[in-house]
Amino acid sequence: MSSGPLTKVKSIEEIPLDKIVLGTAQVRTRNVAKDLDELAESIKKVGLLHPIIVHELEDGNYELISGQRRFLAHQRIGAKTIKALILGRKMSETEAKKISLTENFVRLDASRLDYIDACTFLFKQYGSVPAVANELGLSYAKVSEYIKYDQLVPPLREMVDKNVIKLKTALRAQQAAIKEDATIDEDAAIALAKEMRTMSSDRQKRMISVVTENPEASLTEKIELGKKQASVIKLNVALDENLHTSLKRYSDDEGTTEDDAAATLIEEGLETKGYIKKE
Repeated sequence: MSSGPLTKVKSIEEIPLDKIVLGTAQVRTRNVAKDLDELAESIKKVGLLHPIIVHELEDGNYELISGQRRFLAHQRIGAKTIKALILGRKMSETEAKKISLTENFVRLDASRLDYIDACTFLFKQYGSVPAVANELGLSYAKVSEYIKYDQLVPPLREMVDKNVIKLKTALRAQQAAIKEDATIDEDAAIALAKEMRTMSSDRQKRMISVVTENPEASLTEKIELGKKQASVIKLNVALDENLHTSLKRYSDDEGTTEDDAAATLIEEGLETKGYIKKE
């Protein structure tokens, strides 16, 4: 085992995208395209905060060790070059895998929490969600969620931090658990969040609707009523091939059905335009 650091940096510089080849040691192999449009927009707005990591090949090209999504985002916005940390020597596949894994572990949890902190801070400065979304290159819906995270009761925040439930699920559960005196019934919020964690977005919304429409019922009765789910109106919408492909990619990334994905996007669009009252 080496007593020194695994990597030594040769230089940090802008290198051409067309001279980069994807390495075989990439840790991220699933959902690589998830939120890639948002990442690309963010890079357009504020630039690349974390350089990719590469090593130089004998033919003068570079092998990408870490930063696949940042590389793909640069391709998506039509960039010609990307800031890269060039290692001092060629890494073996095992060494490259260790570097990629370490960087992803370091960045994984910090990214979401950093965005939450940044969005909350900027919201206090600018006073509106659209202004923050425009400043960071994030969607209106994401910024709205991140800002509301700070309003969650501690048990729900902990469940979100531990990836027991999604942030959107926690926000919906808490909204449904608000009592007449405007305080939050934490036990009800936790129970609803646990019940909804495996539900689709559409089913969650119908559950919350039933719960809020039956304030006199007990928590158990509310949950049972919610499981029965009120009916929804079905729309038949014709999509061209490109739009349908984009919708399918979005639904795959979100781990939901195309119907639920379409409903979510419609809701977010209507909320952004002011046709739906914010929660």
